[in-house]
Amino acid sequence: MPDDRPIPAIHDMGGIARFHCTPVEHDEAPPDAFGKKVDALRQLLAQKKLMTVDELRRGIESIPEAEYFALGYYERWLRSITALMVEKGIVEKDILP
Repeated sequence: MPDDRPIPAIHDMGGIARFHCTPVEHDEAPPDAFGKKVDALRQLLAQKKLMTVDELRRGIESIPEAEYFALGYYERWLRSITALMVEKGIVEKDILP
């Protein structure tokens, strides 16, 4: 009998033992300078109505597994923001490194 359950997306790791899920830490460290810049960019793009939080999340969730785990938290945000800006034609892919 085939397994009809949907394959969980990479961000959906709850209960998957291979990721050694741990309890959520409530004393998070504040973002570093890079994280503050990425968050400022996200806020500016949202104010200009160029991006929503849902779009940011969709972009993060679409990052391939190997890349997802190689990136830091705010690097994932920047990867998603970049992909969204290319997708919307605001940034040309040719200018990206």
